[in-house]
Amino acid sequence: MKIAILGTGNVGHTIGSKLIVLGHQVMMGSRTSKNEKALAFAAEHPNEASAGNFADAAAFGEIIFNCTSGAGSLEALKLAGAQHLKAKILIDLSNPLDFSNGNPPSLSIVNTNSLGEEIQKQFPETNVVKTLNTMWCGLMVNPGLIAGGDHHVFVCGNDNTAKSKVKDLLKSFGWMEKNILDLGDISAARGTEMYLPLWLRIWGATKNGAFNLKLVS
Repeated sequence: MKIAILGTGNVGHTIGSKLIVLGHQVMMGSRTSKNEKALAFAAEHPNEASAGNFADAAAFGEIIFNCTSGAGSLEALKLAGAQHLKAKILIDLSNPLDFSNGNPPSLSIVNTNSLGEEIQKQFPETNVVKTLNTMWCGLMVNPGLIAGGDHHVFVCGNDNTAKSKVKDLLKSFGWMEKNILDLGDISAARGTEMYLPLWLRIWGATKNGAFNLKLVS
């Protein structure tokens, strides 16, 4: 499958690398087609990866991962172009972290709205699915790093067919079907995004990002 990665940071590199291992063709997109990190990623995988600007990548991808920082996600997606996102699945991993007052960050969108919802509102013909935004990127693609992989990942979005395809991708990453919890429509992104302040505090207290949530009852 042709898959686009929007964003050149650690999350984008981690997701893109895993997708290539799984046999997908990947294009990494950024503001400019000359982005050094994107070009380096493509050079690491000369037969499976390429680089371009956001619009190039969005046009290329059958499925698109939004791995941009939350503060820049809406602008990045506008640069990608609604026409290139139309009728496609956009897997949103971003969080609306606001560092304007330093660390720890607050959330720029919270309580009665979420970044996932804003993306869906601004791109109504795109199937936005929020997932993987509640954990360190190493666990996103290798849940077996802790607890034998027996912990939870959350999914939400308005289109059930899109969510089903995203769940299949998650299973290919190593997530157990029983641990993929569908929270409902895209408004559930409010909850998963609001978990980030707690996640950051736990990370700060433990000095270790390799942890995740497991629901027990």
